[in-house]
Amino acid sequence: MTTRAGANGGARVLVIGDVMIDILVRPEGPIAPGSDRRAEIVSRPGGSAANQASWLAHFGAAVDFVARVGEADRRRESARLRRAGVTPHLTGDAHRETGRLIALVGPDGERSFLTDRGANLALAASDISDALVDHAAAVQLSGYSFFAEGPRAALASVMARAAGKPVGVDPASAQFLREAGAENFLAWTRGATMLFPNGEEAAVLTGSDDPQIQGRRLAAHYPQVVVKRGAAGCDAFANGDHLHVAAPQVEARDSTGAGDAFVAAFLTAKLAGATLEACLKRAVAAGAAATGFLGGQPEAG
Repeated sequence: MTTRAGANGGARVLVIGDVMIDILVRPEGPIAPGSDRRAEIVSRPGGSAANQASWLAHFGAAVDFVARVGEADRRRESARLRRAGVTPHLTGDAHRETGRLIALVGPDGERSFLTDRGANLALAASDISDALVDHAAAVQLSGYSFFAEGPRAALASVMARAAGKPVGVDPASAQFLREAGAENFLAWTRGATMLFPNGEEAAVLTGSDDPQIQGRRLAAHYPQVVVKRGAAGCDAFANGDHLHVAAPQVEARDSTGAGDAFVAAFLTAKLAGATLEACLKRAVAAGAAATGFLGGQPEAG
């Protein structure tokens, strides 16, 4: 496969999706309804697509990233992405604020989200130039953008323009999939060549918890399917084959962004010509490492 390299020598990847401001809350114990509970509370840059863009740059890819933010945040968010090694193409929205998310982090590192998509809901096809699509070796799309009409139309336009290139989709949210309906999501993402669901998302999309059934049903829609299963590793399905790779055992502090690190490591290895097994091993190692700190993007320094 021929790839196009950026200034840092890595393959150029176009990532399209969401920027969020994540408020991470780690309570010391169970929520006390109507009263107080001490907690560790931090603010971190987030958004599944922004996370993936930052991790891709961290792993050596050259990254163009397209999203919408509140106009008041555009310069700050662009500067932050540049510091992470990402080339930002952010549209400032005069009417909507940057998306925000509250993540409640449990003792085991698992998290539950409260989400306000904000400016992400206004992503438009005009935000994504033909040149960005043409210059990309691969395109990675956030599943969140398929759950609203305007962004969904923008991504449909990109997939049409990216015909013949690897196009990956991360479904992003099992609950949003339930609300939208599996058949709708499968139709919206027709033309994508790679799907990166987690186990719960794969179950929603296929109606089954059985890994083999998930793989068989999803492989009917996408040439390559990689199911992220957290501490249980991952399963890949391609060309009629199934490959399982175990994950390193780590003590998770926060699983936010672990799936994004997984996807970025997989794509970087794939574009460098690694075997599928090598891609998966790098991916599970990256996902495990990302659970060791609070936040969904690589730690500074």
